[in-house]
Amino acid sequence: MSSPELAAEAIDQHLPLPTGRHIDFDKLPTLYHDPSFWGMTVTQFLGAFNDNLFKQIVMFLSVITIGAAAIVEQVPRGAAPQANVASGEAPLVDAPAAKSKVEDRQGTADMIFGIPFLLVTGYAGFLADRYGKRSIIIWCKVAEVFIMAAGAVAFYFYVPGNLAFLYIVLFLMGTHSGFFGPAKYGILPEMLRPSDLPRANGFILMTTFLSIILGGVVAGVLKEYFETQLWLASVACISIALVGTISSLWVRRLPAANPGMKFEWSSFTVPPDMRALLRADRPLLMALIVSSLFWMLAGMVKSAVTAAGLIDQQVGEVATSYLFGIVSVGIAAGAAIGGLASKGKVDFRVLKAGALGMLISMLLLAIPSSGDPADLIGPDGRLTHLPGIGESRQWIGYYGGLATLLFLGISTGCFAVPLQVFMQQAPPEGKKGRMIAVMNQANWVGIVLNGVVYGWIAALIEANDWPRCTAFLFIAALMLPIVLFYHPKDETSGTAAS
Repeated sequence: MSSPELAAEAIDQHLPLPTGRHIDFDKLPTLYHDPSFWGMTVTQFLGAFNDNLFKQIVMFLSVITIGAAAIVEQVPRGAAPQANVASGEAPLVDAPAAKSKVEDRQGTADMIFGIPFLLVTGYAGFLADRYGKRSIIIWCKVAEVFIMAAGAVAFYFYVPGNLAFLYIVLFLMGTHSGFFGPAKYGILPEMLRPSDLPRANGFILMTTFLSIILGGVVAGVLKEYFETQLWLASVACISIALVGTISSLWVRRLPAANPGMKFEWSSFTVPPDMRALLRADRPLLMALIVSSLFWMLAGMVKSAVTAAGLIDQQVGEVATSYLFGIVSVGIAAGAAIGGLASKGKVDFRVLKAGALGMLISMLLLAIPSSGDPADLIGPDGRLTHLPGIGESRQWIGYYGGLATLLFLGISTGCFAVPLQVFMQQAPPEGKKGRMIAVMNQANWVGIVLNGVVYGWIAALIEANDWPRCTAFLFIAALMLPIVLFYHPKDETSGTAAS
């Protein structure tokens, strides 16, 4: 085939375009032999990578530019990083700087990224059902190219301490993702067999978090290597967005789910029929609320990991990026495990096990210590080794943190897959796109609240000079009601949630 578009057309020759709202699932290729599934997987992977690369650099800057003295890894611009976690070589430390006060404004960046979702995802759900999800996906990828170009300009003119232009691009990224989300998630139940959805969602979630690993780790490396040339990161992102635009052409053509739908201003909020559906379907409403809380807590965990790595353990950007990277490794594994364990149905036992594992992990990460990494500085100005148990203000230390965060990630993946599949399958045909949009709105309410709540927690921690890992205790307290009170039934015993 000369192009993905031609390949998609070749598939469609064997799968005639339906004239109604349904396709003949019996005529579809098997999941892992379906070019449309792989096209969607590659497209969302590259988009998530771009989002996380750009956003994580901004998150680093949200700590570094406000309290640059807290960043203990001093690497000459253009030189190789001084820390090599794999070999055990520790970062170069500026001991007096390590004692300086730090202000953490990651919550502001999270809010700016999340607010546009609340503004556009309802309308995006209308567009996805009215005009077709494939078209929305392709146009979103085209828009991503231009947003990444704006990001390159923002980094080129970046002045330390002034994040305004970068925050504007972050807002545009959130807007783009708000339009992309309903089409991305809503198209899966339309183009795949219902029995394939758990595996497909597990695979999509796995690759999404693999992209988070790569985006986060690459962000840390680029921040150290190219501190004065961060615009090069967005140049790479432009190329990735172009590749993602091409891969989106592989997605199978499908009829619009509801081509006769009329626009209503309520599409910008929660449409009346969606509110009626949620009032009538308590399990779906409960899943929506839990999903929103989950994403609020997930955002708080990432900010807490960044703060603990940079401030409590003082290991620098690259080593810190490995900390939240290992969470993503665990989520990818947990998503795969969750998809396989579900065995083609919604199995909430997997979710319950994941919720308990998340709670235990966060309690371990929250244990403080009186250790000081400055005591580990050798004559050459480097840490003699990365902090062990009790050697930093986070008791569990660096390698203990890696192991615990891996377990946290696995538990998170097991929690997320059944919830995601249930919310895709539960809405009736013709309403899936808008219900996915409502789900996205709810999730981004959680992410915006993450910025507010984490900002409050960070201010409280700073005011009392508590270790930054204390944030995990607050997150665990917010997770506890889900563990204690959310007990949905799986498909073998009905779908009612208690």
